[in-house]
Amino acid sequence: MQAFEYARPKSAQEAVKLLDGAQGDSLVLAGGTDLISLIKDGVAGPKRLVSLQHITELKGISYSASSGLRMGSAVTFDQLLENEDVRQHYPALIQAAEGVRSPQTRSVGTVGGDLCQRPRCWYYRAGFGLLAVYKGKPLVPDGDNRYHAILGNSGPAYFVSPSSLAPILIALDAKLKLDGPQGAREISVKDFFVTPKQEGDREHALQPGEMVTEITVPDAGNAKMAVYEVRQKEGLDWPLAAAAVVLKLDGGTVQSARVVLGHVAPVPWPSPEAEGAVKGKPVNEDVAWEAGKAAVANATPLSKNAYKVQLARVAVKRALLHAVA
Repeated sequence: MQAFEYARPKSAQEAVKLLDGAQGDSLVLAGGTDLISLIKDGVAGPKRLVSLQHITELKGISYSASSGLRMGSAVTFDQLLENEDVRQHYPALIQAAEGVRSPQTRSVGTVGGDLCQRPRCWYYRAGFGLLAVYKGKPLVPDGDNRYHAILGNSGPAYFVSPSSLAPILIALDAKLKLDGPQGAREISVKDFFVTPKQEGDREHALQPGEMVTEITVPDAGNAKMAVYEVRQKEGLDWPLAAAAVVLKLDGGTVQSARVVLGHVAPVPWPSPEAEGAVKGKPVNEDVAWEAGKAAVANATPLSKNAYKVQLARVAVKRALLHAVA
């Protein structure tokens, strides 16, 4: 690990000034659960770490029926899980946060860090870059691709987005506030995630010197919602497939639906096919199963991860059934 400068700003504005510079020279340190590993493995080599620990404005949670939910990017998973407004009005957000099994990670890991964490792809973590290329050849298609993408994987990116919160935030139409050298701007959580097309591209729509400062979620009203994850073990592990659903019902019939898959593509993957399969129908076992089939109809598994197609199908089905249970 190379030496680096450590900065402790007291405001978001001060933090942005410290981040200004070449991409990767200065990095945000929130909980550090991902970043410290990247530095230890030599994947990241910042000259400066900018800590958010002392910036009070990034730590609050507030809710009102008129404006919805507002979370500072440095809110921890524990703080999210303990908030009564979130538990009452956004139960699926609680379900997603509960998927982070480690008490240590929950105590220091932040909601902003969850969205900004880098892929868990072992080729990337071993230093072969985000697109996992060696001597001009992509390593994933013919390599060990057990945990890689089954959707949006036509190349050159094959990793899966690791965020636990992103699928349900996208289903809830959440937005992010980004602060940077050019000022503040707002972006949807959906548009925050991008698939890199060439080496040097990032998987997040952050400009140099920018950081996430706030997450806002519209009031969900009487919507039914759920998150369902399929994982290899119940301990600390990333899901193999996940689905987040938000349904608005008229009686027992689906008036509108949002279905977003996680851990199956380089970005959280909205599924209009699954949404169309449930719209105008009551959610029952048969309808939920057809929606699951529709969600993965366009899947193109790699040589070793075809099993994820069935897992994603089941995740969609069970998320729908849990939402209306």
